[in-house]
Order: sequence, then C-alpha cells, then structure tokens
Amino acid sequence: MNYTIKIAKALNLTEKQVKATVALLEEGGTVPFIARYRKELTGSLDEVAITAIRDQLTQLKELDKRRATILKTIQEQEKLTPELEAKINAVETLSALEDLYLPYKPKSRTIATVAREKGLEPLALLLLTQEEIAVEEKAANFINPEKEVNTVEEALEGARHIIAEIINEDQEARASMRRLFEKKALVRSQVLASKKEEEAAQKFKDYFDWSEALSTVPSHRLLAMRRGEKEMILSLDIAPDDEEAVLLLEKHILKAQNEAAEQVKLAIKDCYKRLLKPSMETEMRLLSKKKADEEAIRVFTDNLRELLLAAPLGERPILALDPGFRTGCKLVVLSSLGKLLHHDTIYPNEPQKEIQKASALVQSLVEEYQVAAIAIGNGTASRETERFVQNLSLPNITILMVNESGASIYSASQVAREEFPDKDVTVRGAVSIGRRLQDPLAELVKIDPKSIGVGQYQHDVDQTALKKSLDDIVMSCVNAVGVEVNTASKQLLMYVAGLGESLAANIVQYREENGAFKSREALKQVPRLGAKAYEQCAGFLRIRGAENPLDSSAVHPETYTIVTQMAKDVDCTVKDLMEQAALRKKLNLQKYISEQIGLPTLNDIVAELAKPGRDPREKFEVFAFADDVHEITDLKVGMKLPGIVTNVTKFGAFIDIGVHQDGLVHISELSNQFISDPNTVVKVQQKVQVTVLDVNLAQKRISLSMKEGGQAPSKKKKKQKKTTTPENDMQAQLMALKKKFNT
Repeated sequence: MNYTIKIAKALNLTEKQVKATVALLEEGGTVPFIARYRKELTGSLDEVAITAIRDQLTQLKELDKRRATILKTIQEQEKLTPELEAKINAVETLSALEDLYLPYKPKSRTIATVAREKGLEPLALLLLTQEEIAVEEKAANFINPEKEVNTVEEALEGARHIIAEIINEDQEARASMRRLFEKKALVRSQVLASKKEEEAAQKFKDYFDWSEALSTVPSHRLLAMRRGEKEMILSLDIAPDDEEAVLLLEKHILKAQNEAAEQVKLAIKDCYKRLLKPSMETEMRLLSKKKADEEAIRVFTDNLRELLLAAPLGERPILALDPGFRTGCKLVVLSSLGKLLHHDTIYPNEPQKEIQKASALVQSLVEEYQVAAIAIGNGTASRETERFVQNLSLPNITILMVNESGASIYSASQVAREEFPDKDVTVRGAVSIGRRLQDPLAELVKIDPKSIGVGQYQHDVDQTALKKSLDDIVMSCVNAVGVEVNTASKQLLMYVAGLGESLAANIVQYREENGAFKSREALKQVPRLGAKAYEQCAGFLRIRGAENPLDSSAVHPETYTIVTQMAKDVDCTVKDLMEQAALRKKLNLQKYISEQIGLPTLNDIVAELAKPGRDPREKFEVFAFADDVHEITDLKVGMKLPGIVTNVTKFGAFIDIGVHQDGLVHISELSNQFISDPNTVVKVQQKVQVTVLDVNLAQKRISLSMKEGGQAPSKKKKKQKKTTTPENDMQAQLMALKKKFNT
C-alpha cells in the first residue's frame, strides 16, 4: 500500500521527499546513511525527519495489518457488508477501527448475552425506538418463568442490559465519549488509607490527594502517580464529571420524553458506569501513558546524546583511580589508546592513611608511563582522593573528576569479562573511569543506557520503545563522530550504520587474525560483510594512515572518483587538495553535478576535504569543583559554586557540586526569564555556576539556583495561571526561605 500521502501530510513534508525516503528505507537503508549520503533524493532531510518517516511507516503498516485481521474475522462470521468494509477501510486510527470491530468481536458471556438468551432482545429494541407504548404491558408479554424472567421488572432490567451494550458498541457514542475524556478528564490520585503512615509512602506524599486535567498533566507527574499505584500506595482514577458524561450520552441517544425513553435513560446511566467509563478510562490510561512515555523517552534521549557527545580528552596516557576508604583506591594506567598497562591498589585515605607509600607509587607511575592526566571517579571518597592527588608534586598533570555512573554495571558485565577475563571487577571499573575521560562515547556504548543515570522514570516507560529510541541515539552519535576501525571495540562497531553485533564481531575477529585494515576496500574481505552493508558503513569507518587519505575521512568511497577528478582538474594530488585551501577554492562544483550527485553532497565533500575526519564534539575543557566544599555539611545558603549538569528533567536539572549528592535547580530557578523547557537553558555535562538556596541534611536534599543576581521571577512568569503543583509548592517554601535570609 502507498503510504506516501498520509506520511507527507502528517509530517508536513513533500510527497517526493517521503516517497524517496520510504524507498531507501525499504531497500535496507539506515537513518544515518540516508541523512548523510542521500541528500539529493530526500531533499536534505535530517535524521529526525527520516526517523519520523520510518516510525510513521511502521505504525501505518501495523494499522493495516490489524485492519486485514478484522476484515477477515468479520468475513468468516458472514457479516461483512460492502458498507461495513468501506467504513473499515476508511478509518485512519486504531481506536476508530476497534470501535467498528467491537460489535463483531468475540466476547465472553455478558449479562446482555444472558438477557438475549432469555428472549428479551425484541423488548430492548422496542424500547430503543422510544415510541409511545405501555411499557409495563409490553414487558409483561416477556415474562417466562422457564427462562427465569419472573416479573415485569426482571424483563425490563434484562432489556436495559441489552440497550446498554448496544450503546456501548455504537461508534458515534464512543467517539463523542472519547472526545470528552480527551478534553475534560481529570486524573485523580488518593493515598490508600492503610498506607498513609508507611515510610515507603512518603515519597508519594505530594499525590495523597491530587487532581489535575489529564490533557495537561506533565509526564513526570503522571508517571509518578502510576508508580505509586503500581506500588499499591495510591489509587488512580481518570474520568470527566460523571453527570456531564451521562448528559452527553443522553443528548446523543434520547429522542423523546415518555415511558420508553425513561427506560433508555436508565440504560444510558448503566452503560456509562458499567461499560463506557471503564472502557474509556482504560483507553485514556494507555494513551496518556504512551504520551508520558514519549516525553520521558525524549528527555532521556536528549540527555544521552549530550552525554555521549561530551568532549573527549583524546589519546593521552591516563592514570585512573576508583576511590575508596577501607578497601583502598583501585589504580590503573592506560595507554593513549586505552590499553591497560598497570593496575594496583593504594590506601591514602582512612583508615589506613598510607599516604607516603601511595604518593611514591603514583609519582613513579606518572613518570614511568608519561601520564598526561589523572581521572578520579566521583563516588565514595572521591573528594578525599582528589585532595591527596592535588597535594602531590605533579607538574603539568591535569586532575579531573569523572562521573562513574554505570561503571560498576560495566565491570560485572559479559563485555568486561570478555575484555579482561583475568581481572576482577574493581580493576575493570577503574579502567572504565579512565577510558571515559579519553573517549566518553567509545566507553559508554558498552553500558546499558538505563544504567548511566540520565533518565526520568526510565524503568516505568515502555521498555521496547525506550530501547528503540536509545539505540537510535547511540547510532546517531557513533556515526556522527565516526569510528576508527582498527582500534574500535565490538560494542562501538555494532552501532555503525549497516553493521550490527554479528558483523562487528566479524570485523574484530578479522582484524585480530589478519592485522590492521590498510584500506576501506579491505573491509570487503570480512566474512558476511556484503555490498549493502559496505555501502551503509564505509563512510562512517576511518582508517588512520591509509594509503588513500580519503579512507580517514567521511567522504564515501562511492564518490572517490569525483574527488580524484577534482584533484586532476586543478593539477594536484588528492592529498594536496585536502591540505591546501587555495586549491579547493579553484573548484567549480557545478562541473561535477550529475543525476546521482548534486550540490548538497559536493558541498559536504569539499567541507570534509578541509577537515578530514573532524571530530564534531566540543573541545575538552578542564573542570574543577570548589576546593573548600567536599561534603553536604560544608554547604551554606548563599554559596556560589561551580557545578556540572548530570541530568535534565521536565521539572529542572540536577547538578553535581562535588559533595556526593546532586542538587536540584528547579525549572523556576534556571533563568531570570520564564522558561517552559529546561533543555532550552541547560544540557547534560554543561558546566554551570549555581547558588545554594537550601540544604536539608536529614533528607540529603540540596536546592540550587542558576538565576543571576538573585532577581525575582520575571513579570511574564507572574502572568501565568497560578497552579499548585508538588514542584511549585516546594518552590514557594524556597522563596520564603530566601526572603527570610534576605531580611
């Protein structure tokens, strides 16, 4: 089926762009490859747009698959009319499709089914006409003790059950009720009386008696309430005003004011309470959960991208320390390429305090291996260990704190066991800390992103959708940076476009058996790496020192002949063209335009020739915490401190200020101007200056501000509708505290 028009309309793209992109995806093209090397075909669509087309295509295919199943099922029941078939083929949403299918959907025996078995359907249909009839007289005709209909009321009750089911299965009634729920449903949470005083319930205290519009509830609050319900601390209800919902149904169903209509009116109330309300609530739960999941996943992927693309120190020898007290500090020395050269344990902290011995070892290792920087994990004993290292006489050595989130996960993983089978978890963890400083991307791809600590309710969202989005982001980052094929791990290679785990393993095995790759062309010798995989991956793989200098660039092999012709036209070598800007300025790109290659690709080629294999990541900058602040007890209200962003959520940002406990900058304290999205102000790994607003030692909570000059919120913010939320309740307390100290 042709999905081009639907996707183009949904994403506000041209049909030509969508058609070309769908064709490339169907041929096995990957998102990074299409975005980078097929700009002429797609109209220069970026990865975001191509991913959206891919996902829309998947959804439409799944909808049509469900449509085909429904048509087949109804046809087998011999109830598929041309009119019904046309309706089913015309609907464009899954909910509308399921509404049409509902009357034909196989179901277990209901009370309406029982009523039909008692012969009460004719009475129900008669009442549904709402004509002027003697209701009790008509109902008396259906009294049948053999079928357990002993009274007029029993006959009418059974008829109402049938009417309720008919209304529930009415497509228009369901559609109007769905719109009401979408617009006016409230999400309400209440604490279960038996749980109110339990310690585990206190983290949900803000939601003990909470209500807000489902249409505007932020994802983090909805996911928090759902978690409270899952842990059987909260009860959750999603519905509009019951009276308004019933009136809406009456408006749709009632046609008269008489005895029959009164019976229908009773059936409407029963239908809403017993059938429609639970059905719509279930639907709204699914839809709101999906929406909240999407938002939480977006926050997670945005944070992960910033973390993966954090500036690398580069290929320099590293001494890395995983700090500790009683068990000591695990020490490793890594080569410029991350190879483990030495490992040991030192005890410079309490209780041993073997400072002299530890100092001698560190100084000798720094000298022996020409160490350029020392990486210290930011966990337990980190500031004490940092102070020990800073007191050593180590000129020209950079000392840096490294976020060790997930290092313990890596150290116990199968990946780490394969890499260091004869080393224990403590050594592996220290290696991970050091390598994160050298190249965060290359090391973090070895860890499940959920263990890195930059998510928001990541364990509560749809895990399949989360994994898909995270894989997309990791692949995007890996291919944006490029991968040196002769030094990359299998875990890094598997995210290169067109490869995957199996081919990545084959590349590593071939490299180990045959030595370093001398050219991109040699990749074709790797078992099972066929023409399509080569097409997809070649441009993202780098071969440093290759005979052809283009092999270390992002220029794709399929355009090498064009670059060769460019060099020939200005009478130089390809290497000269890459090294001399004056030669590149002589090129007339119009000359090289063909049916396959246009200006977008030609401009990319020239840009790449200027900076072959350029790393798009920021330049590394040294960061240090305040020297006189090491523990949460050292903090004082009003202190101004350097910090680094560790996580960004919808309600604010978490900042590491070097006291083993991240502080929170609430969204209202991120800027002097009103903002609705923290990502517009801060990113993960960003270095910031913060002011301490409040320190709660008992709960280990630190409230921070990034506002300049301690100004009050802007007028624009004051104009916003005042809404009490768990977040701004806390903010009000903080503002009161600030006022107290200012006076």
